[in-house]
Amino acid sequence: MDLSPYLDSLRRDLAAAAAPGGEQIAQTAEILATALDASARLCLIEVLADATAEITTKLDGPTVEVRLRGREAELVVTGAEPEAPPQPVTYPETGGDQARLTLRLPDSLNEAIKKAADAEGVSVNTWLVRAASAALQGSPGPRSNNPPRSSYGKSFTGYAQA
Repeated sequence: MDLSPYLDSLRRDLAAAAAPGGEQIAQTAEILATALDASARLCLIEVLADATAEITTKLDGPTVEVRLRGREAELVVTGAEPEAPPQPVTYPETGGDQARLTLRLPDSLNEAIKKAADAEGVSVNTWLVRAASAALQGSPGPRSNNPPRSSYGKSFTGYAQA
């Protein structure tokens, strides 16, 4: 981000404010504006750093940083690297060794499972195998629309180099 236009605007405003005071006041204002350039640039960078810190605390995962390149500030957004998903353990739905299980369910749960299986176009047995497999893998379920929870904290990182 080029800060020069903002500093030039400040310099012009200072010159315009000093113009009615005469030539000597205008020259003094120009000297003052030149002397304040580094300080004003630092103030702008501090404002950017405070803004990026506030933005970063409101984001869940990504961070916003201010990086200095010479006399210019660069805003960089870095995303949180997602963790590699665990390799799913697959359980065959048919074939191989199978075990028979008797399961007693409340009528309301039984009906809900039947409706869910019908909605997916699979048998109740297949739906239950998928649900059990998903539960053992730690996922929210065979047809859950819940987004994965982020394990990343909110942090602010950055550096400054002159």
